[in-house]
Amino acid sequence: MTIEDGAITDRSMEAAPMLRRSAVALGEFDAKGYFIRALVATDHPVRRQDARGMFLEVLDPAGAVLTDDLDVPFLDAHNQRSARATIGRAYDFAREPDGIAASLRFSLAADVTPLVERVKDGSLRAFSIGYRVLEWRESKSATGERVRTATRWTVQEVSLVPIPADPNARKRNAAMDEELDTLDVMPEADQNAIRAIGENLDLPPSAAEEQITAGASVADARLALRTRALEGMRARSASTHIRIQNAGPSPDETRAARVEALACRMNGATPSDAARPFMGLRLLDHASDSLAAAGISTRGMAADDVFVRAGTHTTSDFPILVSNAMGKVAQEAYKAAESPLRLLCKQRNLSNFKTSTAVRLGELGRLEPLSESGEFRHTTRAENGETMSLETYGRAINVSRKLLIDDDLNLLGDMNAAFGEAAAQTEADILFETVTSNPKLSDAKTVFHATRGNIGIVSTASGGNPSISVAALNEARRAMRGRKGLDGRTLISATPKYLLVGPERETEAEAMLAELSASTIAEVNPFAGKLQLLVEPRIEDGRWYVFADPARLPCLQFGYLASAPGVQIQRAEAWDVLGAKFRAWLDFGAAWLDWRGAQLNAGA
Repeated sequence: MTIEDGAITDRSMEAAPMLRRSAVALGEFDAKGYFIRALVATDHPVRRQDARGMFLEVLDPAGAVLTDDLDVPFLDAHNQRSARATIGRAYDFAREPDGIAASLRFSLAADVTPLVERVKDGSLRAFSIGYRVLEWRESKSATGERVRTATRWTVQEVSLVPIPADPNARKRNAAMDEELDTLDVMPEADQNAIRAIGENLDLPPSAAEEQITAGASVADARLALRTRALEGMRARSASTHIRIQNAGPSPDETRAARVEALACRMNGATPSDAARPFMGLRLLDHASDSLAAAGISTRGMAADDVFVRAGTHTTSDFPILVSNAMGKVAQEAYKAAESPLRLLCKQRNLSNFKTSTAVRLGELGRLEPLSESGEFRHTTRAENGETMSLETYGRAINVSRKLLIDDDLNLLGDMNAAFGEAAAQTEADILFETVTSNPKLSDAKTVFHATRGNIGIVSTASGGNPSISVAALNEARRAMRGRKGLDGRTLISATPKYLLVGPERETEAEAMLAELSASTIAEVNPFAGKLQLLVEPRIEDGRWYVFADPARLPCLQFGYLASAPGVQIQRAEAWDVLGAKFRAWLDFGAAWLDWRGAQLNAGA
């Protein structure tokens, strides 16, 4: 149940404080009317948590919508799913200086008598309300905590509970200002955890309260509540044969939400609304749910057995969940660490690992005038083809059972981010080697060759290295503008777009491309804002390159296997170690397509 969507919000589902305020005197039970007067709500802050984090919730008594005919159910521990849990009625609500009071009339049914006796002898003396919030106001406390005040709200029910969230909701009597007594209750963090488990499993609040009252540990309560939820699902499934279409998310949508939740826990990202309900689940919970969906009970099964069964069972989707989440994290790191050299390339996807030839057709030249008879003259087109093939690169790591059981997803996320960065570094190394190795093309000449006119020859500036000057860039642009197609006649006018340098030339290149105010024509920088600077740290000498836009004239190409583009993550159970194995691989290749859109200045 959530507050924001208008559902009933239950104070007893939140964390209860360690110090409980209760009256020493028992108060008076009206035996004739079979009722008791009680304070059911105050403005005492109750700590809650939503998607934005922890906050203090305050019910403003002045905002309660109280009518003369207000009459609501009086329940046993907020149990709204059983008619037998209605133990009376709550009526005659009124605002008093210290909160909202109500008269609670008990039923005369035989099964209610034990509760009445406990109220009479003081064993039970705390009350809780279910309510619906109509209007909120947000503020900050003196300590800086977020405070959400319900400024308009309605009472839906009143419950008799063993441990209330509001310590001031108790019997009404003349001795309310007597000293406090401390109850020996479960730690607040454990109560909060158990109630959150019950809420996530969509169980009634009474289910979690039963575990808290019984003093169960968080682990035991989780097992008991999950078992109860599964039994309820089976009972509901067996009692109806009607399938309601489109009533909720499909299995694929649920799986995608689980994957996103795991990925967000690994990298700290903000989940979507669909993934948020799964953010509190541990890896062990995902494994157990996958087995439960496959019809395998995990009751009494150790954590190791759960992971092994979930990872090896053919119908369990746990391996898919983990692998997809890890792949999502690795892909994000892979994208963040991409090489700038990718901007110079045209991407291809190959269907296999065989050597592939990229055929480039020459130009048609110009259209020729027709003869008087209207005859068209046929022509031919030159062509060339450059080859490329894919190679597979990979690494593997073992993840210990301790990491899985401890649910250390931050560490697991770091491992996957490292996989993604390693894949990006591998691509960068291959692209750098392709660009700088100056291989031979299909015409048996290297990419940068003196006969092609694509090697800069301007005179050196001071220091012995050809500087990135207006003269040097002008020479590169002039050479690229004069390039001709495969037919040797058609001008293709390769327009420079990228300037590629190493760290040694970075500052010089930035200064060259900066837009400065010039006082004379001679001081004007014609290349300001005309070229996009790319810095490749692997270039350790003074060489620099000018490239055309690959969309207009592609010079370089890289490719992936069509069925597995980018870095791939796969999970498998590890038999030789206690834990699981994860491996990452990349099917990648790069090669030159053409030399006409590139110009090299070799430096010193």
